Amino acid sequence: MSTMTLPETDTRNETTDQTSDNRPELFHYVQKDKVAESAVMGTYVVALCGEVFPVTRAPKPGSPVCPECKEIFDSLPPGQD
Repeated sequence: MSTMTLPETDTRNETTDQTSDNRPELFHYVQKDKVAESAVMGTYVVALCGEVFPVTRAPKPGSPVCPECKEIFDSLPPGQD
């Protein structure tokens, strides 16, 4: 299994493991350089889908990803390593 990411993109979730209607929380694609700042300082990040939130948790393998973020991410040209 391989993972493809853009140089400045990472996935992070919003706030909790469950939404109010008992669905698993989705993880979003955000700029990688903003993740640590948000986690430490509590600043908000903007996901590819437009969702705005502070980073509070890291995704685990197999975590659900926002379908809108994934669609946008998949449509972007490959990043350079």
